[in-house]
Amino acid sequence: MTQFQPAITHQTLGSDFVDEVDPADFPKAVLRHRDWRWAERIGLGGLSDDDWVAHFGRFTPLPGSLPRPLALRYHGHQFRSYNPELGDGRGFLFAQCIDPVDGRLLDLGTKGSGKTPWSRGGDGRLTLKGGVREVLATEMLEALGVYTSKSFCLVETGEQLWRGDEPSPTRSSVLTRLSHSHIRIGTFQRLAYLEDTDNLGKLLDYCIAQYYPALADAEDRAVAFLETVVANVARLGAQWTAAGFVHGVLNTDNINITGESFDYGPWRFLPHYDPDFTAAYFDETGLYSFGRQPDTLAWNLTRLAECLLPLSSIEKLEPALNSVWPVFRAELPRQMLRRLGLKPRDVQQDGAFVTTLFGFLSESQAPYEQFFFDWRGGALSAGRAANSPSAALYAGEAFRPVADLMEGFGPSDDVNLDHPYFARERPRTMLIDEVEAIWAAIAERDDWSLFENTLSEIAQMRDAYGITP
Repeated sequence: MTQFQPAITHQTLGSDFVDEVDPADFPKAVLRHRDWRWAERIGLGGLSDDDWVAHFGRFTPLPGSLPRPLALRYHGHQFRSYNPELGDGRGFLFAQCIDPVDGRLLDLGTKGSGKTPWSRGGDGRLTLKGGVREVLATEMLEALGVYTSKSFCLVETGEQLWRGDEPSPTRSSVLTRLSHSHIRIGTFQRLAYLEDTDNLGKLLDYCIAQYYPALADAEDRAVAFLETVVANVARLGAQWTAAGFVHGVLNTDNINITGESFDYGPWRFLPHYDPDFTAAYFDETGLYSFGRQPDTLAWNLTRLAECLLPLSSIEKLEPALNSVWPVFRAELPRQMLRRLGLKPRDVQQDGAFVTTLFGFLSESQAPYEQFFFDWRGGALSAGRAANSPSAALYAGEAFRPVADLMEGFGPSDDVNLDHPYFARERPRTMLIDEVEAIWAAIAERDDWSLFENTLSEIAQMRDAYGITP
């Protein structure tokens, strides 16, 4: 078994960045989910059930890692209104470790682990439904090739919570995430707001040392850092678009500096192509709608660039910031073709194909995930598509331009059409009615079978698409 390699790097930033906190003392701890693949990868695959509960329900420290949990300090724009009262209000950084496969730093952070100095009157808890939804989101997104945090462990905690947006009282849980960074755009915003240039420079140095060591010798480290973060966040936006995913709450404190998707509240997947589709009932203006996500990411990155001004200059930072759109325009066709199992050709032809494809998806209102499933491998799947529930849409004249362009793309080496997953009539989807059905079985009958079966189907899907940890 791989040996767990603990780390304590975030502790070295000091008390200007974090607050040591204690976890809540929950009345019970029932293990509901764990990510065995990632546990094996980081050296925790040998933990017993009791060990899982002790570490991820009671938060007994992992040997050699952080001796006490750390609540991180940050600010952020929430729906573009600045809030200086944020920070880890119902979570903390529990442990850190080194990934033995690629040597990268990994964080084990929580959601629902109790009150902190940043709880702002909240109870610091997470509903069990919220935990289940996050597991489903991360598993599905990973299978679709999105760079996302992992739902490492979900423990039911035996409390009754009152929430206005769901029937109350409702069951409680605590979630442990595995991710590559807890540092957000909002972490930089806090220091810029406080005009704490010394710690702003210290944070930049830490981020480069821990996440982007290749930038250590850059002539202007702030510019090199911004350019790299911009590229990673733009790629994430393209991955969301290809997956048909709407995050729902793209505040600056929900965008981290590694370009990793995380913190899933009112997320949704598209039933069909709709730029105005929103995930959050409270997003009344559609600020974070599906079609506006790339613009929102660019707006958030502008806030990061502003924070870095004391460490560089606007003349140097502006070109790095402006690279967001060229990167996104290059990444979107790449991600769309990856989902279809097709080899890219050149920038012009790839872009023309994707533009034509979106036109068809908009006009036909074809089920979003069904289309990518039906046409995996392009022309190789013509027979499969002819037997699809959406076959009539592909037989119409509106599809002809897509079909004509698609014939020019060869299948990728990992098209994998012989996999049993592609023998299905319909793909595994995660639309809101499916999520609600999974939760209803748990809430009404404590029946976890649909949840477990769904995760098994997603695992098959992940295997079919060749996604590895």
